[in-house]
Amino acid sequence: MAAHLIVLLLFSVLKGVHSITTVSKVSVEAGKSISIPCLYESQYIDHVKYLCEGHIWSSCSYAVKTNKPDPSGKYSISDDKKEQIFTVTIKNLTNQNTDYWCVVEINNGPDCGQYFQLSVTSDTPSLYVDHQKITGYIGENITIRCHPSNSGEMKWCRLGRNCVTGSSGSIDGTTVTTHMRDPDVSTVTMTGLRSEDSGWYWCSEGDIQIPVYLNVTEKPIKSEYCKLSKILHVNEFNTFINICTLGL
Repeated sequence: MAAHLIVLLLFSVLKGVHSITTVSKVSVEAGKSISIPCLYESQYIDHVKYLCEGHIWSSCSYAVKTNKPDPSGKYSISDDKKEQIFTVTIKNLTNQNTDYWCVVEINNGPDCGQYFQLSVTSDTPSLYVDHQKITGYIGENITIRCHPSNSGEMKWCRLGRNCVTGSSGSIDGTTVTTHMRDPDVSTVTMTGLRSEDSGWYWCSEGDIQIPVYLNVTEKPIKSEYCKLSKILHVNEFNTFINICTLGL
């Protein structure tokens, strides 16, 4: 066992795993889907990225690449070059979908990869969120509900940045507070959202994480105008209905 770990470590060093940052272990329910973000360094922006399946680096097999979609539809991949993050999505999970590598293809050299593990269960995952992708509005607050299997210490982290532990802290200047509402619900509140808060985060308990993508945008006003138009005089209504139709 020790020899196996040494070999795996050597492969990790040779493949430059520290050039890619991702989760280490995620608990997921069989039959569901999961999206995993992989942060890479700026020198890899124009490189091909891919997902490799298998526990051992030397024998893992291509699942999907940015220049070669998966015809089965089980795997998909997208590359956000501005944020330097590529995201892989795995659908219809089974207990055979457990070991993967986020990889950047290197021309004329060894590829660069980072390993992550999926713990696929037929029961409730040991850590999950209500929604893996959420939307918040600039200047407002947002609360994320993380569901751990026990009341251990929770962390809220931003991919490639810092983590908040305990009841309060900040990430890139945005205030974060956490609260354990009951043994199986921990809330994370981010206050005074800014557009630059958009990105990948994760809840973490012990060695388990669950990624969450936060999209921060301007709050739409169309619905407010439309609601107001309902209480206006008929003549005024025509003006507001035009605003609603135009989406202003």
